[in-house]
Amino acid sequence: MLKALYILDPGPYDWIYGSMEREAISKLVDVYAPPQTVQSIREHPDVLHEAQIILSGWGAPEMNAEFLHHASQLKAVFYGAGSIRGIVTDAFWDRGILITSAYGANAVPVAHYALAQILLSLKNGWRFALNLKHTHRYPEREEMQVAGTYGSTVGVISLGMVGRLVCELLKPFDLHVLAYDPFATAERAQQLGVERCTLDDVFRRADVVSLHTPWLKETVGLITGAHFTSMKPGATFINTARGAVVREQEMIDVLRQRPDLFALLDVTYPEPPAPDSPLFTLPNVLVTPHIAGSVGVECQRQGHYMVEELNRYLHGEALYWGITREMAKVLA
Repeated sequence: MLKALYILDPGPYDWIYGSMEREAISKLVDVYAPPQTVQSIREHPDVLHEAQIILSGWGAPEMNAEFLHHASQLKAVFYGAGSIRGIVTDAFWDRGILITSAYGANAVPVAHYALAQILLSLKNGWRFALNLKHTHRYPEREEMQVAGTYGSTVGVISLGMVGRLVCELLKPFDLHVLAYDPFATAERAQQLGVERCTLDDVFRRADVVSLHTPWLKETVGLITGAHFTSMKPGATFINTARGAVVREQEMIDVLRQRPDLFALLDVTYPEPPAPDSPLFTLPNVLVTPHIAGSVGVECQRQGHYMVEELNRYLHGEALYWGITREMAKVLA
């Protein structure tokens, strides 16, 4: 059996690798030492000498030249979380080590959360609920104008893993879905049942806009105040991607001027917002504490994905969620 080692923070070790996942892994590889952390391997790097497989997650070490000097037998890394940017280095890629990630598993709860918020936003659910807490009265019928879930338009920005899942989840509903992704083909759009259009058109035409763009140097500040200004009366913006993709101050300025708009923000930049941020006090903004991704027991889906990948690896099969050097440049 290949020699394996867990290296991640103690909390994520428990969250990601539940009892079922640990038992399955113990039957596939020889876990030859207790779970390690960045601190423990810094103090005792010799524990890395036998490692052929590393099982990890949040709190993984940067696998630089010094780390790899000690982990001289390392063949594959199974990262039970999302982005691997803080882990891999040129030295890692140059060694030809395989790496796989649970980014696909983490996309599932994000897509579910986005779907829930899209449907609720089409009924102005949060807007009415927050207003009731303030006014203590039901609105008059003529005040209860909603886009609803029949014939309304939803805009999805970026058709990566999460964006595609959201489009699939929206298929059963009587909605028209717009999508902006400069890399999406006409064939992909047809498969997803969406209309490709420009970013400006998504904001101008959609009743609800859902952002799923990764945080890259090319996407920082992609969403501007002008986009918010162009939104339809009563429209909602949802961000479950990354706060840095939005020019936050410009967004705030428009939301102050346009109380008819609403923003649901699960991510911000910085995160969390400063205690005196207007995002906490504006009546047309709702902030949630970055809960769209895997939380609690949901994290074990990530561990389950890694068990499946480890099985594939040991049977000489291609890794389904394997990440190459080129892929790592664009994955969120």
